[in-house]
Amino acid sequence: MTRTFACIAGGGTAGHLIPGLAVAEALIEGGRERDSICFIGGRRGPETTMVPGAGFELIGLPGRGIPRTVSVASIKAAWGIVRGVVSGVGIIRRLRPQVVVILGGYAAVPAAVGAIIWRIPMVVMEQNARAGAANTLAGRFARASAVAFSTTGLPRAVMTGNPVRPEILQIDRHRDRDDARRELGLPLDRIVIAAFGGSLGSRRINQAVEGWVGRWSTRSDLAVHHVIGARDWDAAGESPSSEVNGGATGIDYQRVRYENRIPQMLAAADLVISRAGGSTVAELAIVGVGSILVPLPIATRDHQTANAEPLVALGAAVAVPDAEFDSDRLIAEVSALLDAPGKLTVMASAARSLGQRDAANRVAALIEEHARHD
Repeated sequence: MTRTFACIAGGGTAGHLIPGLAVAEALIEGGRERDSICFIGGRRGPETTMVPGAGFELIGLPGRGIPRTVSVASIKAAWGIVRGVVSGVGIIRRLRPQVVVILGGYAAVPAAVGAIIWRIPMVVMEQNARAGAANTLAGRFARASAVAFSTTGLPRAVMTGNPVRPEILQIDRHRDRDDARRELGLPLDRIVIAAFGGSLGSRRINQAVEGWVGRWSTRSDLAVHHVIGARDWDAAGESPSSEVNGGATGIDYQRVRYENRIPQMLAAADLVISRAGGSTVAELAIVGVGSILVPLPIATRDHQTANAEPLVALGAAVAVPDAEFDSDRLIAEVSALLDAPGKLTVMASAARSLGQRDAANRVAALIEEHARHD
């Protein structure tokens, strides 16, 4: 049986998992066996499909994160965390990995406690500009913290960049644009705008986009690929009254429930409208596409606003506070970008200048450096 080299712990969101999976692949490229790397996560988050789908073992923990308000549910969640910590400590004791890698999120805490108790070297990966609670706790005991921003406040931080999935690294927008548009059913001769708000979706973004599209229905130079998300799609049904598709005589509007072809969507787009999660801003920079970013207002320590700042500072993005984002504001922002000749090209170039293509390899090297070799 292959000895466990690394336990990679965390999850709850794709933003936590995608960098972890990218680093796991980099470790394999560096010579580690696939079955020497396992993931520790929750039993109900996106990790339940993403991790096995990538060919890695997932060890699920009981419990879930604590709600922000005090209630019966929060009390039950606290008990679930206690059970999860006990389980995580047992898992680390049983596997005795050479290193524990902390991604953040609820499931990271039990693994971090296990690493501390059993004195296993620990490396933290922080995707956002301001560290979350789990990574702040783990960072106090970690050998190193791999960060993409200088503002995380984590000790022993090493600037590595934020790892992205290999499919994103393979994109060349100039080469792949037309093929990506054909695959998504988008026109080759229009300005393409992609809008999305994560796996569940963003009601704020969805309402603003649908109102904007309805008012610009006669525009025959635009195509909009709008990813609604599971929650709002189920609430609204498949054919809302706001849907417009004028084809050759008006705006080309595609409304989809979920999009698993994110690399193709980014390759096809001239402009992106989205939240500002750590993985999202890293992918926008790698691909090189301008964006209108709407930071999630309830994000811990307002980290999405901080995530957007480097792109905004270089002119690669426009950031709009969530409370101000409606169809009127969206029309104003899109109009300003489309009316300025060459603006989207300038934004794309600025975004690309921030891309850190070797981030996964740099984090993998940091993990190898601090792992126990005995």
